[in-house]
Amino acid sequence: MTDTKKIVTKKKVVKSVAEARLCVKSSFNNTIVTISDLKGNTLSWSSSGHSGFKGARKSTPFAATTAIEKALDAAKPFGIKKLEVYLKGPGVGRDAALRFLRTKRDFDVELISDITPIPHNGPRPPKARRV
Repeated sequence: MTDTKKIVTKKKVVKSVAEARLCVKSSFNNTIVTISDLKGNTLSWSSSGHSGFKGARKSTPFAATTAIEKALDAAKPFGIKKLEVYLKGPGVGRDAALRFLRTKRDFDVELISDITPIPHNGPRPPKARRV
């Protein structure tokens, strides 16, 4: 009696998404790029560190451009046609993202929005120093 077992492998299902959001979080040290559908489910992501840059080179515009390019290439199988771009943070990756998206003609950029959090008065300042 021979026991033969069937190996069942699941077929990877790639969903088709027409519209997506590209979120670029740019700090002084790194740039993180996330592409999600309109519900917020992540389709692909990348960062300057994930693209192979280390140390001070992570905070360069070229590293940010590379991260955006990697994330967009990973999201191509989803069939994205329109993009909403959200920029957040004070780093150099924001300008690099806009410059890259202006030259990239694969996607139709519908919206560009800056969602950097800005305090409306903020916390109480420290008391005056007496010398």
